[in-house]
Amino acid sequence: MIPHDFKDNMDQAQEFLPPLPRVAIQAFCESQDFKHLVQSIQLDRRMAKVMLKVQEGGMAACLEAYRGAATPNVIIVEASNDRQGLLTRLDELAQYCDAGTQVLVVGQTNDVVLYRELMKRGVSDYLVTPVSVMELISALGSLYQQGENATKLGRVVTFIGAKGGVGSSTIAHNVAFTIARDLEMATTLVDLDLPFGTAALDFNQDPPQGLADAVFAPDRLDTNVVDRLLSKCTENLSLLAAPSTLDRTYDFRETDFDTVIDILRSSSPSIVLDMPHIWSSWSRRLLTASDDIVIVASPDLANLRNTKTLLDTIRPARPNDSKPLVILNNVGMPKRPEIGIAEFSKALDCEVVAAMPFDPALFGTAANNGQMLVEVQAKAKHVEMINDIARRVTGRSEAKMSKKSLLAPLLSKLKIKAA
Repeated sequence: MIPHDFKDNMDQAQEFLPPLPRVAIQAFCESQDFKHLVQSIQLDRRMAKVMLKVQEGGMAACLEAYRGAATPNVIIVEASNDRQGLLTRLDELAQYCDAGTQVLVVGQTNDVVLYRELMKRGVSDYLVTPVSVMELISALGSLYQQGENATKLGRVVTFIGAKGGVGSSTIAHNVAFTIARDLEMATTLVDLDLPFGTAALDFNQDPPQGLADAVFAPDRLDTNVVDRLLSKCTENLSLLAAPSTLDRTYDFRETDFDTVIDILRSSSPSIVLDMPHIWSSWSRRLLTASDDIVIVASPDLANLRNTKTLLDTIRPARPNDSKPLVILNNVGMPKRPEIGIAEFSKALDCEVVAAMPFDPALFGTAANNGQMLVEVQAKAKHVEMINDIARRVTGRSEAKMSKKSLLAPLLSKLKIKAA
């Protein structure tokens, strides 16, 4: 269910930039360069819920705007080099600011004395130009991620197959299991294939409720309701299962899953979305809004084309994010002509991070028994690859130890003596 050690789990993971909440931000710019910078952050997926207004005129325009009007959640002000003038105007602005309004100042002076004076006046943050898009988004995001009462938001990773039947769901389920068990992070797996989802089968579960109950009753949806809809797979792994029934059609609007994902982000440090192989407004929205995307493909021409199409569509919508990870599955299937891993990667201009060998016995046994791969064959090469993928998508990638350590000869001698 929803974990109570959420904050501790989040602090253990590598820092990432979650989406900003639904807030109003107004920016007052002095230079055209900074104005264009602020306008460009609107293109980032993390700003999807933000209402952003950009004006010229700097601090003077800011004071004029709020003399008789309510202030927004956040005010961004580009300041000149006039230190005393800035401080005087901030004192005046303080008279008009509503409770809860945060002020972010961007200036040209890299001066700790000025920084301290700004902090004394209640300024939330001070950035020194030049500022990049991600630096500005990070500064805005930190306004809502700091302090004892800050809402920690979980990391969402979405798995999608380049073609039906490539094993995307199986890999997603095993990665979620690994994150929960081996990395000891509270994790929620969401099966988005409502008519034909297999997550419940893979974990030998038969939940009476699940994702459909959440999506079809948005008016009553809150943390407690979602908590009751989750089924417990392991100590750290919860499942929001698909009904896998055909008693109704599943035609969703673009924003139908937003509330569910928002609730899960606020209650689970790791969320794994198992996306069906479809293309719709809601699936595109979930993909582009994810923190990490994993595309699973088989080494043939149709999968290569579909993977390239997905990458070409996703990348422009996520200009400030890393490339999606690409995994090849069922590599080395007997008698099947295949595209080589290097050739596949070169055609995509994207690294293939894992190439999983074809092993119908291992995958078939796990599927039929409702088990994970590690439970069937702990030493399998696939399990090692799953572990690597789990670390990548949680920001816990570690450099692999060299096979020939400097201490290897000494350790070898000690083992011989012990024997």
